[in-house]
Amino acid sequence: MKIEIETFIGNRKLWRVLLWAIIFNFQFSIFNCAQAQVAGLNTLTGLDLSSTARTAGLGMDYLALYSDDLTIGIDNPSLLRPTMDGTGVLSVVPMFSGGTMGSLTYAHTFERLGTISFGFHFMNYGRFEEYDEQENYLGTFTAGDYGLCIGWGMWLDSNFSIGANFKPVLSQYESYTAFAILFDVAGSYVSDSRAFAATLMARNIGAQIVTFDNSVESLPFELSAEMSYKLKNAPFRLFFAATELQRWNLRYDDPLNPTTTTDPFTGEVTKESWLAGTFDNLMRHTLFGVELNLGSSFFARLGYSWRQTAEMRGVDAFNLSGFSFGVGLRRGKFEFSYARRNYHLSQAPNYLTLSYRF
Repeated sequence: MKIEIETFIGNRKLWRVLLWAIIFNFQFSIFNCAQAQVAGLNTLTGLDLSSTARTAGLGMDYLALYSDDLTIGIDNPSLLRPTMDGTGVLSVVPMFSGGTMGSLTYAHTFERLGTISFGFHFMNYGRFEEYDEQENYLGTFTAGDYGLCIGWGMWLDSNFSIGANFKPVLSQYESYTAFAILFDVAGSYVSDSRAFAATLMARNIGAQIVTFDNSVESLPFELSAEMSYKLKNAPFRLFFAATELQRWNLRYDDPLNPTTTTDPFTGEVTKESWLAGTFDNLMRHTLFGVELNLGSSFFARLGYSWRQTAEMRGVDAFNLSGFSFGVGLRRGKFEFSYARRNYHLSQAPNYLTLSYRF
C-alpha cells in the first residue's frame, strides 16, 4: 500500500490532470444554480440515489474501481471500459409506500469514440389520493421522475480516464411538469497494479428548462471524490468517499438532538464543544465501504454513512440508519447483486440488480 500511495502522490501528470479537473468543475459550479444538498434546499434530489445494488451495498454514490462491471460505469462514466461492451444491466428497487426506483442500461464500445452507455432511469413515487379544499375526494394521481442517461468514457492511457453523463430529466407530479438537463463530469486514476483507483466527479451540473411554478429551483449539484484500495494479499477491498466538497457545513438545528441544552433545575447551559461540532461536520462528508471476496464468484459488501446515522438517529432507540450491506453472485455471463440500505428506522429499500453480457 505504501508503494502505491507514494507512486500516486509523486505522479506529476496525475496532479496536472486533477488540477485541471478541479478548475473545470469549479467553473461549471459557478454557473450551476445549486446551493447544497442539505435536505429541502434542492429539487430532483432523487437524482442522487444510485439504483445499482453493488453501489448501494457499499453505501456509496458511485464507485472508483477498475472492473468489467457495467454497474460501476453507470454512476461513474469515467470508468466505462471497452470490456463492458455488449453488457446490459437491469435494476429494480421497491421503495417506500408503493414507490419504485429502477434503471435499464446497455453499453457499446466505438473504436474511436470510446465506450457509451444508454440508460433509462425512473423514480415512481406511487399513487396518491387527491382532495379539494373542502376535503371532497377527486380521485388519484401519480408522481415520478423519469430520465435518460447517456454516458461516455474514454481512457487517455493505461492509468487516466475521463467521462461524462448527459441526463435529461422529466418530472411529472399530477398535472405539474418540470424538465431539466444535467451533466456529470468525472476523471479517474487507476494504478498500474489496478489495486488503487480514485475518481473526482462533479454531479448534476445543469439547469431547469421547464419549472413547476415558473420559479427556477436549485439542483443537487455535488463535487466529490472517491477511492478504493485492495491490499495485496487480503481478500477484500476498502472504499472511501469525501462528499459535498462544495460546502463545508452540513449540519442543521435538530430539535430532537439539540447542541445546546439547559438544565431544567439549575438553569445551567451546556454547549457542544467546537471540537465535537467540527468532528461531526467533517464526518458527515465521509462514506466508508468494504467488499469481501469470498471466492471467484461470491462477494459480500458493507457500507456506512455517518451523516445518515446523525440525521436519522432516534432519541432513545438504537437503529441501523446509515448502514448498508449486500451480496453479489457472478456466474458465467450473469451477475446478480442484492443490497439493503438503511435510510431510517422504519424502512430500508432492497436493491436487485441483474447484469448480462450478450
